[in-house]
Amino acid sequence: MAVWDEFVPPGELARLRDRGFGGPVEFGERPALLVVDVTLSFLSTDYPTGCGQAGWDRLPAIVKLVDHARALGIPRVFTCGSAPDAVFVGGAVKLSSDPEIARRVHGAPFPAELAARDDEYVLSKAKASAFFGTPLPTYLTQRGVDTLVVCGTTTSGCVRATVVDAASYGFRVLVAEDACFDRSPFAHAANLFDIQLKYGSVVDTARATELMGLP
Repeated sequence: MAVWDEFVPPGELARLRDRGFGGPVEFGERPALLVVDVTLSFLSTDYPTGCGQAGWDRLPAIVKLVDHARALGIPRVFTCGSAPDAVFVGGAVKLSSDPEIARRVHGAPFPAELAARDDEYVLSKAKASAFFGTPLPTYLTQRGVDTLVVCGTTTSGCVRATVVDAASYGFRVLVAEDACFDRSPFAHAANLFDIQLKYGSVVDTARATELMGLP
């Protein structure tokens, strides 16, 4: 059962598939893992942007993807917000454009389970998409990456924006549904539904690791 089944009217997906939407994305030969904004400020409700239990519940799946990518030597990118950029040019959303909130939210660390290693790219970004105004396309092109496995938060915000831009740049995109989270279950499901229809393939972590390969 897909995460969006409880929200999508019976037959709607079938009708869309009959018109050519929702087909799978073929996995390429050179994947990279993109972990979007999984900092404490998007996990803990001590922060105004925190998703709470929805985030903590998905953290083990995110760690599993990271550990698997590390074992394979696949490039790993961890994104986070940039406090100076958010203060001076506005954040990814209305809330984080407030300078005081921006400094607190974008200064938060990654959870200990996701502490980046020296050989992993921690990419600061000003806006929702990891591609907007950043060197990410250059980094991926230099390494010959053709496929992105995406996880993180929020599904309806920075994950979706990143997926749309990744597809626009010509990358094949897979989103690990059980390694993404959002404040709203409806927004999580609706955006994954739209990604599956138009921009990539939505799979679970088990399938994502299978496609990435064996260590």
